Amino acid sequence: MNSVKSLTAAVAGVIVMASVIIMPACKNKGTAALKETPTSGNIRIAADDSFQPIIAAELDTFTALYTYAQITPVYMPENELVAFFLNDSVKVIVSSWAPTEEQRKVLLDLQTVVRTTVVAYDALAIVLNRSNADSLLTYKNVEDIFTGAVTDWKQINPSSRLGQINIVFDNVRSGNIRYFREKFSLPEELLPNFYAVKSNPEVIDYVSKTPGALGIVSVNWISDEDDPRSFGMLNKIKVAAISQPYLDQSSFYLPLQGHIYDKSYPFVREVNMHTRESYTGLGSGFVSFVAGEKGQRIILKSGLVPATMPIRIIQVKNE
Repeated sequence: MNSVKSLTAAVAGVIVMASVIIMPACKNKGTAALKETPTSGNIRIAADDSFQPIIAAELDTFTALYTYAQITPVYMPENELVAFFLNDSVKVIVSSWAPTEEQRKVLLDLQTVVRTTVVAYDALAIVLNRSNADSLLTYKNVEDIFTGAVTDWKQINPSSRLGQINIVFDNVRSGNIRYFREKFSLPEELLPNFYAVKSNPEVIDYVSKTPGALGIVSVNWISDEDDPRSFGMLNKIKVAAISQPYLDQSSFYLPLQGHIYDKSYPFVREVNMHTRESYTGLGSGFVSFVAGEKGQRIILKSGLVPATMPIRIIQVKNE
């Protein structure tokens, strides 16, 4: 009987000791898990340079609402951004890029699932010097300019004195030029009249100072008329209106919200948010915010088209 009591006491002692050992471990595990939630934590995300204005606006609102959330954005050209993401240097990116089937397979082999959310529709604006009278371009005009069939403004308008057409874009590794490479089957080695600068604002500056220039910029840099910086850049250049491909060549469309929404403007692309988080962390929380009501209202105000919420387009006619 005494031996049974001794054994019971010994077992109880082991259980108590195990509890003492396990409880701190559980506490530490819980503390670590609580370091990041969908609305708190400290992470870094990466975004295409072209989408800096809209991502900055979304982050300002998100971090104001959720004061325990600290998200540091890194802006870079698309090629660098994709490499950054595929190498697992960052869990969330914003880009017009979408993973190829081969890239998804490589990630799946690494037991990584990429979740993609389309949050907005953007347009690539063709911008011209304010002295350029030829701001109505057919789709064929644009295609011929990019492929080299047209190299001088006289080929568009015989009375033009602007001379050679210089095409300027933000970066040799950007999603902007990649879009037109794919659209018009351009070679990797671009023609001599293509010029790369370092950013969308630099494209605006170059075009504003060069009468014969034709620039490519993401429309979100010039679409928010309530933003002094955006409004200032818009006033420095002229935005070309483009016809639809292979259809009526007498109707021209500016990259305005209504024309982006119904794709009357021909150069429209998706804004994607990709996450490779294996848990529901702060990155996933930010993606959900941008795709939700508050985030979509910010996109609508910016001049882009929300992708996850229904919108009403009102056409105002000037009598």
